[in-house]
Amino acid sequence: MFEQLPLTRREWLALSTLALPYAAPQEARATNSPPHGEGHQRVPLKIGIRAASMQMVGQLEVIKTAARIPGIMGVELQTTAGRYNLRDWDAVRRYKREAHRWAMHIPSIAGVWDRGVNIRSEKAAESLIKSIQAAELLGASVALVAFFRKNAPDMSREDSYGPIVAMLQKVAPHAADASVVLGLENSLSPADNKKLVDLVDHPAVRVYYDVHNMAYYGHGEQAVSGIALLGKERICMVHVKQGKRLLREPGLVDWVAAFQQFNAIGYDGWYIYETSHEDLTDCIEDTKKNNAFLKQHVRMPAG
Repeated sequence: MFEQLPLTRREWLALSTLALPYAAPQEARATNSPPHGEGHQRVPLKIGIRAASMQMVGQLEVIKTAARIPGIMGVELQTTAGRYNLRDWDAVRRYKREAHRWAMHIPSIAGVWDRGVNIRSEKAAESLIKSIQAAELLGASVALVAFFRKNAPDMSREDSYGPIVAMLQKVAPHAADASVVLGLENSLSPADNKKLVDLVDHPAVRVYYDVHNMAYYGHGEQAVSGIALLGKERICMVHVKQGKRLLREPGLVDWVAAFQQFNAIGYDGWYIYETSHEDLTDCIEDTKKNNAFLKQHVRMPAG
C-alpha cells in the first residue's frame, strides 16, 4: 500500500480518463420493465454485494467474480483494508478498469477510516475527504460512514453530537462537489438518525439504512417503521442481510414487511448485500436465492 495523497494535477487527469461511459448489464436494462402498454418503465432494480460478504476484500478479482453472480450489478469496496485498497491510486485505477471490463458498478465504498481514526477523531474529516476523492474517481455515489456504540453520539446531549454535526457540515460540501453522499450507518435509533441528519442539514449527508442493524442494536420495534420515519429523502442506500440465514428464513428482520415499506416510500436506490457465508461458493448460491426473494417483494417506482 502506498499513500499517494494529495493527487497531482497529472495524476488526477490520468485517473479521470478512465471515467468513460459503459453499458449497464443487460439485466439492469431489463429488470422491472412493464408489460407492453402499461405505461412508464420502472426504475431498474439495483442489487449489489459487499466485497467483505464475498470474503474478497482487497482483491481485484472481486469485480469479475461478482459479475458472474446472476442479478448482481455492483460491488461495495472497502476503502482502507486489504492488499489493493483505495488509498493506493494505482489500485483505484485497476478497480475502475475491472468495473468497465465486466460492465459492473461500484455504487459505494465502506471502511472509510484510516487506522486509529473514527468519527470522533481529530483526523475524521481528513479521512473522509480522502475517501470522498476515491469514491469520486470510482464513480461511487455513496461513502459509508460507520460509527457504532461508543463512537455513536448521545443525541440527547449537544456536547456529544455537536462536534460530529460540525465535522459533517465541514465535509459535506466536499462530498457534494464530488457528487458523493455520506451515508451514515450506526447504532442509533431511526429517530436519532433523523435528528442527526436534520441537524447537519445538507443533502450530501443521509442515512445508509441497515434494517438488521436497527434490530441488532436494540431498536427492533422501530427497524421497519423507521423506513417511513426517515423517508426516501433521508435514505441514500440500503444494506440487506439476515446473518448467515437466507432472507426468506426467520431472523431479526421481517424482510417482506421491510421491502413493503421501501416500496411505500418510493425508494429507488441500491440494495447492497452484507450477508455472511461459510465461503465463496455458499455466498454465490445464497445470493442467487436471496435475489429471487428480493425480486419477488421489491417493486421499483416508475421512472
